[in-house]
Amino acid sequence: MRREEYETSAPGQLMNSIQGHLTFLPAPLPPTLSYDLNMVRLLSEADHALGELAGVGQMLPNPHLLIRPFLRREAVSSSRIEGTITRLDQVFLFEAKPDELHHPGDVEEVINHVHALELGLERIRQGRPLTLRLLREVHARLLQGVRGENKRPGEFRKCGVMIGRHGQTFAEARFVPPCHTAIDDLMNDFERFTNTERSLPIVVLLALAHYQFEAIHPFMDGNGRLGRLLITLLLCERQKLPQPLLYLSAYFERHDEEYKDRMLEVSRRAAWGEWISFFARGVAEQSADAATRARRLLALQQQYRQRAAAVSSSVTVIRLVEELFASPFITIPGAASSLSVTFPTAQNSIEKLVEVGILREITGQARNRVYCADGVLRLLEEGPVPPESQTSPPPAPAP
Repeated sequence: MRREEYETSAPGQLMNSIQGHLTFLPAPLPPTLSYDLNMVRLLSEADHALGELAGVGQMLPNPHLLIRPFLRREAVSSSRIEGTITRLDQVFLFEAKPDELHHPGDVEEVINHVHALELGLERIRQGRPLTLRLLREVHARLLQGVRGENKRPGEFRKCGVMIGRHGQTFAEARFVPPCHTAIDDLMNDFERFTNTERSLPIVVLLALAHYQFEAIHPFMDGNGRLGRLLITLLLCERQKLPQPLLYLSAYFERHDEEYKDRMLEVSRRAAWGEWISFFARGVAEQSADAATRARRLLALQQQYRQRAAAVSSSVTVIRLVEELFASPFITIPGAASSLSVTFPTAQNSIEKLVEVGILREITGQARNRVYCADGVLRLLEEGPVPPESQTSPPPAPAP
């Protein structure tokens, strides 16, 4: 990090750490902002798309069943930005058969991300404000028992960190966050901002908070994932969404280089307009995608209910159909447990769904079988869903 890269307009100060290397100390939020016509348009589009998504969230008949896969899609995308290679199907399969010996190591990090987000959302539902205590609690869950567990989970760092390639020195690093001695004051300012700021548009507040958290980099590890998780927590804490349906990691992953460059340019030259505009486009795109994907999942669920009803009048079979939209992988013991029925009842229900082409056995084994709802998995795994496909869900597999 070089002093000449930072203009006098930079929203912070270049400071020497106690070790002598250069660091960037961000100024407290909020900055002075100017809004050009393009930025106003993008913010309006983002706000409208967020409102549409809130409407979809209010219509969900059984929210937790559809929220669960959305959380896991976010965990996969956010973790992938940090270098993991876990796929969504591997996460679902791990949860269906956690005792399987051949799961990739990264999958547990993704599962931790899911559990950390669920913990944060539960605390907010309990009425807890988004405090530093809550962030530390969520961070501790994020790193529990996985890579980074030796880096003081749940505690602010007590050493310098840098953002750059492995093996680089502080002088060579792309960005060096503030010295650890400044963390407490910076995070106290951050907490005050997120808990008291009410005049800014929600998208602007989210963009500022995300940048500031990443610039401070308060923990030794897990800052990127927690910073992206913070976006969802703020939306739910401010009651802008009735359900946690909006996640930006897929957008950031698709535009990874621009995502990192836009934040760096804020630090170097106070390029707030470019960063907020980039962020607003992400909110608009991912809100539209989430709304469309949720509608298509609901339509597919209705198709599956009708198909199941044609071969069985059992309430258990219909309930099993609904469970497949929480996780498209299922085992007979797993179905018996989640539906609170006997093993034979669960087995019979699964066989009915296999008969009509909703489920497919994927192991080829006589014992310890695993079944997959291919139609659900395809809809969850596919890339950005165009808005015009809202009314045309993918055809379900033929029986």
